[in-house]
Amino acid sequence: MNNSWVPYPIPYQGSKRRLAAAIAAFFPPRFQRLVEPFAGSAAISLYTAAHGLATRFLLNDLNEPLVGLWREILVSPDKLSSNYRILWEKQRGRERAFYYRARDAFNRTGNPALFLYLLSRCVKAAVRYNSKGEFNQSPDNRRLGRRPQTMKKHIHAASQLLSGKTALYSMDYADVLSLTTRHDLVYLDPPYHGLSSSRGNNRYLGSFDHERFIGHMIDLSRRGYLLIISYDGRRTRPGLSDTVFEIHRELILEGFVRYELHAGRSAQSTLLGKEEYTYESVYLSSALAEAAIAPPLFEQAFTRG
Repeated sequence: MNNSWVPYPIPYQGSKRRLAAAIAAFFPPRFQRLVEPFAGSAAISLYTAAHGLATRFLLNDLNEPLVGLWREILVSPDKLSSNYRILWEKQRGRERAFYYRARDAFNRTGNPALFLYLLSRCVKAAVRYNSKGEFNQSPDNRRLGRRPQTMKKHIHAASQLLSGKTALYSMDYADVLSLTTRHDLVYLDPPYHGLSSSRGNNRYLGSFDHERFIGHMIDLSRRGYLLIISYDGRRTRPGLSDTVFEIHRELILEGFVRYELHAGRSAQSTLLGKEEYTYESVYLSSALAEAAIAPPLFEQAFTRG
């Protein structure tokens, strides 16, 4: 891999931008297409495209406005960049009030430029929805969001990398999995346990059934699919919660191989004046574990007796 610059036009909490190189190190020598059923900011696909590791992509997310934003990036980068610049400039001198008006307008229209502006300005770049499915995250009043010229650079570079090579969907992840084959590489970054069901401040639209998800992973692994699963991002080490350990045990018993990646200092802990680090569990299906050469610098994680 070279040191190509990677654009990330969509600020998004939970993005795997910092782990993209480590995750890509597990890629097999050959695969037909990279599929992200929980695309979010598509950090892995962008890294993959920038480094020439794949030429075809499938991005899916249940969040329809997010997929609409990706469609605008791929199809109309000039229009999106211009509309973002207009919003960014209009906020000057009335940033807080403007943000709330933009949020109301986005909830009515789903406009991609409004969504990008909100993600750039909201607290910790974190999407949050109320019980009605409306975006309800507050603004970060310490910053104005990414400057228009910088945002334009990221939008156009991402469009150049993925446009004409990428299929976009907004559907249940299981429906997307039905479109894949054993020749695809499927990277899955599902909502971590506990994050998809918090009351009144949901990051994910709808609920997420973790047992159902694990069932799909086991089925695909048995059929020889190439799967990489990011799961259980934690600020402590070692140890797994009882619920997460059950998921871990089921995957390990089915031949998945687990690695633990050091994801750097926790931004949340830093805000609280603590020095803690985040660790990410990455599971490889048995077919991928056989095809990929796992780097020795990654510690194969502990198991629990």
